[in-house]
Amino acid sequence: MSRARVEQEIRRFLDIGPVQVAELDLEGAEATLRPGPGSPPVTHGQVFLLVRRGGRPVGALLGRVPEGADPKTALAGPARERFAAEPAGAAEAPPTPHTGVPHTGVPHTSVVIATRERADRLAHALDSMLAQDHADFEIVVVDNAPVTDATRDLVESKYAERVRYVTEPVPGLAAAHNKGVEAARGEVIAFTDDDVVADPRWLTELTAPFAADPGLGCATGLILPARLRTPAQVLLESHGGFAKGFTARTYDPADPPADEPLFPFTAGRFGSGANMAFRADVLRAVGGFDPATGAGTPARGGDDLYGFVRVLAQGHRLHYTPQALVWHHHRETWRDLETQAYGYGAGLTAYLTAILVNRPGLLPAFLARLPRGLAHARALTATREADAGGAPGGHDDRSHPWPRRLSRLQRRGMAYGPVGYLRARRALRAALVSRGSR
Repeated sequence: MSRARVEQEIRRFLDIGPVQVAELDLEGAEATLRPGPGSPPVTHGQVFLLVRRGGRPVGALLGRVPEGADPKTALAGPARERFAAEPAGAAEAPPTPHTGVPHTGVPHTSVVIATRERADRLAHALDSMLAQDHADFEIVVVDNAPVTDATRDLVESKYAERVRYVTEPVPGLAAAHNKGVEAARGEVIAFTDDDVVADPRWLTELTAPFAADPGLGCATGLILPARLRTPAQVLLESHGGFAKGFTARTYDPADPPADEPLFPFTAGRFGSGANMAFRADVLRAVGGFDPATGAGTPARGGDDLYGFVRVLAQGHRLHYTPQALVWHHHRETWRDLETQAYGYGAGLTAYLTAILVNRPGLLPAFLARLPRGLAHARALTATREADAGGAPGGHDDRSHPWPRRLSRLQRRGMAYGPVGYLRARRALRAALVSRGSR
């Protein structure tokens, strides 16, 4: 790609303006407008709007408040028009058809947050954890390969009564998560990141499906942007961000979804590591996460996807619920997006390599699904390039095309992923040998 083309894409990128983040609850004839977590009150301009009914998320849209207009009035009209037929709670369907067990309780849960030298972000995440309405949970912070005492000092000075602090010297998100699994005491283990703010009902909504369905091995939830202040944040969210929609869905290996030709290997469709939970004994039975995957390793990512596929491959179901909501702080700069695009590509093929290395018996199933899966992927790519993007919340706005440089970086990452995974395995072995010789 020519330097001139890259510079043109960067100039177009820099022209993207900020978008406010807010939520609107349509309860009866009233509407309540609140700014998103950490955001100022809504004024005029574009607004990414989460729409709730009775507190439950039902959808999102991109609205606009004209200068001088009342924000609530300007946003409530389009929200009611778009979601008029959506009764409160309609987006959620507890996964009970297999068991008949009512959605009645929540299991004892451990929340694991892996972090590294981001004590300021971690404090906001922990504050939102302590505000959860879940009846029975603990919090475990895993300090991954720390170089300072900032995280330890934060936990011990402000959160010691409610948060357990452990360290994992081996760098990498999967290694840190495995340390959290080792320390966890809960029947269910939930994972989130240090750069999120969790909705007060997040943990209850994420873990209640485990009580409803004994065959459930994993649950994932909705991830929305905490801020859309920079061009990078707006661009990422305009092309889907981390959100998986507002319709609950259960993925069952015994009844593979017709719209997922590569199931269960299309793990990115199921959710993301910033909002996931596993039944503890199921996760431990599959060996936890592969420590040669994940951010902080040469593999660059893929640890969460690895966990999803391993659990599904063992015959357990996975449930996605939009009612389990966290607000995520997207990366802020063009350089961040370049790193993220390359890392996503690398993590995708790294996790597939990890799956086939650790479970070679899955290779025939993968190869059998590959032709249809590639055809499906090409069709989706063609549609995406023709559409040239969307806007936050899926609103139809084609003003922010996805830069070709980022697509090229993602493809380069995909080519690198298997190499990165093998390098990560070698580095892990060397680190274990070094620790054992001390």
